[in-house]
Amino acid sequence: MKDAHCVVTGATSGIGREIAHGLAAAGARLALVCRNRDKGAATVAELTALWPGADVQLFTADLAALAEVRSVAREIRRHWGHVDVLVNNAGTHDLRPGVSPEGYDRMIATNHLGPFLLTRLLLDPLRRGAPSRIVTVASEAHRSVLRLDPSSFAEPRPYGPIGSWTVYARSKLLNVLTTQEAARRWAQYGITSHAYCPGLVSTALVRNIPLMPRLLAAAEHTPLVHSAAEGARPALRLAGDPEFASRGGGFHSWMPGVRLLPPAPLRFHPSLQREVWERSEELVGLRRTEHNGPVRGEDAADE
Repeated sequence: MKDAHCVVTGATSGIGREIAHGLAAAGARLALVCRNRDKGAATVAELTALWPGADVQLFTADLAALAEVRSVAREIRRHWGHVDVLVNNAGTHDLRPGVSPEGYDRMIATNHLGPFLLTRLLLDPLRRGAPSRIVTVASEAHRSVLRLDPSSFAEPRPYGPIGSWTVYARSKLLNVLTTQEAARRWAQYGITSHAYCPGLVSTALVRNIPLMPRLLAAAEHTPLVHSAAEGARPALRLAGDPEFASRGGGFHSWMPGVRLLPPAPLRFHPSLQREVWERSEELVGLRRTEHNGPVRGEDAADE
């Protein structure tokens, strides 16, 4: 990973912060995309103090705001000519519904639409960095989604703390489906795409899930609960291990015992992967093109 150009979203806390530390320790050059500038600056200072000489740059954007995603993608492209690794880590679990600036469910916008748009707008730098990799932090929560309508997955609807799990799980399934579709479309460019579940990690996001604090308290001294550093290790492996250099599209889970369960059925529908990808392009304002070549129209300058 020495001198690899790595973009990491949501790097101010939890798993993202540990991923940034691991990449900096390996000598990578970092572009951290954070929502809060003060927290981002503190993370940059922490990394450069711990790893003298580390090249760490801060970029700010709220991934739920697509205009900000476009802006930060332009800034990253101006800063770097190529990207070797993109880690889509930022995410949220909102207990109450919110609406993004573009009118979408805010949790879906933060967890799926924003990262999807950032990934699409960094396609050219990823192609220039090939062989390059995309690593997305997903979740075993995607298993609970039994039906997904590509035409309406981003529409805001009312929900409470319990119903929020359904929306969160949907966002994670969207992550997995687009990871698989990216692997299929972009393998020709030398780009591999991976999604993974870090297991049950004691972070602020997980503690926001209804009933989860009690479960974490009961299991925190068992192998069932991972630290943020442990949750980051699979991402670092997917980003740098030669074993994952050429075979993308997988969903890798570090949840104990999950291999005994059957795979989630919706994961293996190529038509659903394609429909979700194309609908996501429409929602973020990208015109659909065959295998996602250069974007036409207003975003041509962004691609």
